[in-house]
Amino acid sequence: MSETKTNQGGWRTNKWIRAAIPALLLHCSIGTVYCWSVFSKEIADYIGFGKPAVEWAFSFAIFFLGMSAAFLGNVVEKDIHKSSLIATICFTAGMLLTGFFIYYGGGHKGSPLALVGIYVSYGFIMGIGLGTGYLSPVKTLMLWFQDKKGLATGLAVAGFGAAKAIASPIMTKLLDKWEDGSGIYKMFLILGCVYFVMMFVGHLLLKKPEGWHEPAKGEKKPGIMETIKTKPITNYIGIWLMFYINITCGLALISQEKAIVKCIGLAAAAGTISSISAIFNAGGRLGFSAWADKLKDRNTIYKLIFILSIAFTALVILTRGIVNGEGNGLLIFLVLALIFLVNAGYGGGYSNVPTLLSDHYGMGSISAIHGITLSAWAFAGLTGNQMASFIVNHSGEWIDHAGQQVNPVGYQNVLYATGILYVIALVVCLVLVRPSGKAAEGK
Repeated sequence: MSETKTNQGGWRTNKWIRAAIPALLLHCSIGTVYCWSVFSKEIADYIGFGKPAVEWAFSFAIFFLGMSAAFLGNVVEKDIHKSSLIATICFTAGMLLTGFFIYYGGGHKGSPLALVGIYVSYGFIMGIGLGTGYLSPVKTLMLWFQDKKGLATGLAVAGFGAAKAIASPIMTKLLDKWEDGSGIYKMFLILGCVYFVMMFVGHLLLKKPEGWHEPAKGEKKPGIMETIKTKPITNYIGIWLMFYINITCGLALISQEKAIVKCIGLAAAAGTISSISAIFNAGGRLGFSAWADKLKDRNTIYKLIFILSIAFTALVILTRGIVNGEGNGLLIFLVLALIFLVNAGYGGGYSNVPTLLSDHYGMGSISAIHGITLSAWAFAGLTGNQMASFIVNHSGEWIDHAGQQVNPVGYQNVLYATGILYVIALVVCLVLVRPSGKAAEGK
């Protein structure tokens, strides 16, 4: 479908209004899940539980994001209007219910009901909204932007990454607005209403191109496994594994980012660095995807991400940058470069998955296959943060740094695990994943 043709007929056939803008409205809303570190301590304090107990809500949210995407991929495939409505209702209902259970926990300190209610609301209900909301716009974007699929999906998925940079300062102001601490549940109630409006508008606007034909109920359509088996099964296993490892390593480092920044003497700039890393995350989603459109094989992007991640991880390991970084300009630069690079690669790994899959398996069942692949995100959500926490809590030594407890050696040791995993991912990328797109066609 040519660009001229899609622009005829006004806004109803405009690819920006029917695909790009609704995708940004949906992804800029659900992407605020990555603001968790902004308010997790406040939740724990307000309901009377330790931060580790509350942290499971975020892990559950990422897990159910991936699993709902895997199991509801066929719903997205058949009816994006229904799936975007499910996303709107589940995500905003999850936020509002989370606010309610925080409010309840504030009046009943240490109540298991409040904690379980937050797990169910933020983790399960909101997680379903995250999974369906993440998937719904992706195929639509690729259909409207046939010649620049990577740029289109990167633009929307960049909204998911940029949501943290946009929402974090707003959340901080809302938290500080009420001195009695009640800002934590009021924030959820206020933003739940705001995101409902944004997502519902996105739901109403989102539409596939008129010329795209989805098989009718009576038509036979290849199943997911049948489509995957059009290539050697090891090809799909390779894509799943390198996606899983990239997300696991990203979450492992990002979850310790704030503490690492304190260790190198930049505690006062932690908020600014967090915003910059969010920009790198969003920039990686858009930049790597747009770059991939110009390459013969999109898998080249993953090779680049893993090689750069291995190189900078090795540099920080060899120089013991996290342990020795305070007051040393070069080491501070290396540590920050690693943080920003991992954020960019983490985002770029996300945005390239749907287009890489479409190059390998076609557009016919892309939402369902993409959904199954996002199960890697689900398991990475459980393993990435927890792996880093285990290493930090079982190695090194906790010391007082400017009145706060940190474990520089423990954070440094996390890099040994992520470095090994990045090497494994690169091997998988080189050995199991076959050339795709123009490279496979011999162009």
